[in-house]
Amino acid sequence: MLPGDIATIVSIHAEEALHLRLLALGFRNGKQIELIRKASFSGPLQVRVGTTDVILRRAEAARIRVQKT
Repeated sequence: MLPGDIATIVSIHAEEALHLRLLALGFRNGKQIELIRKASFSGPLQVRVGTTDVILRRAEAARIRVQKT
């Protein structure tokens, strides 16, 4: 994804602790997310879920499967 792209969450493949944390932050199957910003040098990603902005490590983001809309 590139900044400004919008996608729909298809699935989350993470260990239970991370999965629960992502659910608490609003990451659910069928929800739309928008990539706001990518930090350089493999830094974190800023994504928007609903009206909430969340910073994710790339390793965490890689566990979220999305389909671009």
